[in-house]
Amino acid sequence: MSEELRCPWSVNDPFELEYHDKEWCVPSTDDTYLFEMLNLEGAQAGLSWKLILHKRKAYQEAFFGFDIDKCAKLTDEQLADIVAEAAIVKNRLKVKAVRTNALATQKVQAEFGSFANYIWGFTDNKRIINKWQSMGSVPASNELSEKISKDLKKRGFKFVGPVIIYSYLQAIGMLDDHLITCPFHTINREETK
Repeated sequence: MSEELRCPWSVNDPFELEYHDKEWCVPSTDDTYLFEMLNLEGAQAGLSWKLILHKRKAYQEAFFGFDIDKCAKLTDEQLADIVAEAAIVKNRLKVKAVRTNALATQKVQAEFGSFANYIWGFTDNKRIINKWQSMGSVPASNELSEKISKDLKKRGFKFVGPVIIYSYLQAIGMLDDHLITCPFHTINREETK
């Protein structure tokens, strides 16, 4: 498949290419994956997604594959060890946020049955299929990401600003922001079936 047709951000790095082709904008209702992507998007704040993708395996190893219950039980000592030893972004607040977010996720799961029920409830379990012509047209945030960000913050989540959440909604497939010319856009995938 020609790289020229893909979304331009994905073609210069093998990690980004694989993520673009296999995960980005693909809908997921798996709570572990939803939790992982929420924390990875938060880790990206002020940095590049490429950097986080290159460190993703180390994040998965440090945080038990993003097992929510195990992350919720992390001690301060364990979190300090992760900062010191893991090959991840050495930001204490972002590392501590994984435990904070795990505890908040457990509360959401108890209330809604799953984190997926909660997050997808914002769109009545429907995907938003955009038809962008260029990457410059894709917003950094929107009304939906602002609404979800506000609710997550109210529930105690950290590193969940509207820009981070917009990227998160792309990551979990709630938004399809592939360019309309990209073969991985929902419309193009359906036409090739």
